[in-house]
Amino acid sequence: MGKAEVECCDVTCVHDDMIQKVKGLLPEEGLLHELADFYKVFGDATRVKILCVLLQSEMCVCDLAELLGMTQSAISHQLRVLKQMKLVKNRREGKTVYYSLADGHIQNIISQGMEHIQE
Repeated sequence: MGKAEVECCDVTCVHDDMIQKVKGLLPEEGLLHELADFYKVFGDATRVKILCVLLQSEMCVCDLAELLGMTQSAISHQLRVLKQMKLVKNRREGKTVYYSLADGHIQNIISQGMEHIQE
């Protein structure tokens, strides 16, 4: 990817009506911080790999660790982060705990992100 040049206005002209309109439509500061934190979770390649795996099939920690060539401890740590952000959920079956994507929104986010970077 090459550097994108940023174009600036040749004159300073503040459009107060547009600023007031948009200011009134912005989410409150707390929500913006939550949204930023949500997207930070996707800033880690290991977490993205886990989400891509779970997009295909639910899996237990043992299977995730084997598939991704990582320790169960490392996988558990990342799953904890993903669960705190409500991106994954788990269910217990006997002694095995299976993880899956929390809902269809997560699938859409991953799919749309992939489409965007492959354009």
